[in-house]
Amino acid sequence: MSYNKEMLYEFIRKGTEKYIANDKIDPQLFNELNVKRGLRDKNGVGVLAGLTSVSAVISTKTVDGQSVPCDGELEFRGYNIHDLVEGATAEKRFGFEEASYLLLFSELPNKSQLEEFEAILGALRRLPTNFVRDVIMKAPSSDIMNSLTRSILTLASYDTRANDTSKENVLFQCMRLIAEMPMLAVYAYHAFNHYERDDSMYIHRPDPNLSTAENILRMLRPDMKYTELEAKVLDIALMLHMEHGGGNNSTFTTHVVTSSGSDTYSVMAAALSSLKGPKHGGANIKVIEMMDNLKSTVSDTKDEDEVRDYLKRLLHKEEFDKKGLIYGMGHAVYSLSDPRERVLKSFVEGLAAEKGRQDDFELYALVERLAPEVIAEERKIYKGVCPNVDFYSGFVYSMLNIPNELYTPIFAIARIVGWSAHRMEELVNVDKIIRPAYKSVAEKREYKPIGER
Repeated sequence: MSYNKEMLYEFIRKGTEKYIANDKIDPQLFNELNVKRGLRDKNGVGVLAGLTSVSAVISTKTVDGQSVPCDGELEFRGYNIHDLVEGATAEKRFGFEEASYLLLFSELPNKSQLEEFEAILGALRRLPTNFVRDVIMKAPSSDIMNSLTRSILTLASYDTRANDTSKENVLFQCMRLIAEMPMLAVYAYHAFNHYERDDSMYIHRPDPNLSTAENILRMLRPDMKYTELEAKVLDIALMLHMEHGGGNNSTFTTHVVTSSGSDTYSVMAAALSSLKGPKHGGANIKVIEMMDNLKSTVSDTKDEDEVRDYLKRLLHKEEFDKKGLIYGMGHAVYSLSDPRERVLKSFVEGLAAEKGRQDDFELYALVERLAPEVIAEERKIYKGVCPNVDFYSGFVYSMLNIPNELYTPIFAIARIVGWSAHRMEELVNVDKIIRPAYKSVAEKREYKPIGER
């Protein structure tokens, strides 16, 4: 039987109708059968699926035997993220590499250990000969996350020990990918910008003596220039995004794929595929788009009543993308405050002043204050709502002139450190494949010969 395009499209249309109708499961069954949908209970609390010493995400405390919300805290190997950022800032140095050492090796480095680690990362910031030409520039795409995933999977072809999952080899592979990620992301953007937008091509080599944050700005900008404050704020953003517990979607994916015995490149590709989803790593772009829509819709962005009305219309699906969401507000774990947002905000105002964008900062601060009030008024919620790290991170990237296409890849450049730490932890502690159960709710049916259907 032959077919044409019209027949194919019609088959797909009817098939889609069938699987939508037949795959729909009554949401009430999850409660009746006590099934934790998405590994979360009806209050949104995650089901404990493992133990980790990599980091801790704290949002509640016990008072008189009851669990009550508290200001959020994030700890890397027991160290408060605020203290790690503050320590690096007070000593006027970059903190991403120090925090990376901590996550990988479970201890803070001394001066000589940090210098050695930084020197090794600097030496590893090299891609295979002609890799940029043959892989990155070969099929440019506006979806830099897909380009990143393709590049990492292709790097496996250049590694003679790609499938060696010995702990020493996995550590080496992880460190090399941490060093290479900024190059893979920035070069992929430049290839897209050149071939798809007909703009100039810039392929600047990283400087082994510079930090990760400095090298990102150096490689991204045509003149390779940046201010100290720009590099410092980007460094802090990388620190805040590099790890967030074992339960977030991409890190749990890292554990799951590692538990199957797969290689490092496949594990990181799977984690990247998870992170690119707009429900996980793409939210900061939506914040920027939402704020642009607000500025084009509200006549006076300093008028609290007008801004409040706009936020209400967002919730009523009358503005922006009609999804009924105020992007950058709310978090699966935090309810009173997201510690990453608080730390980042403390540096945002200074960058806004340097960039002449104080009015934008004031608007963000206004929305940050009003949105939780509006959500509480308009929605029945089981816990408090606070701004999350995505609320300000997109604003930071826009002030750094980082193109939208790189927002989520910047997240990935940071988070691959956490993925690496969790991959190694899984290899050290667990020898069983992660395999949760799904309960079937399909009715039994009797098979009929094709002529009787």
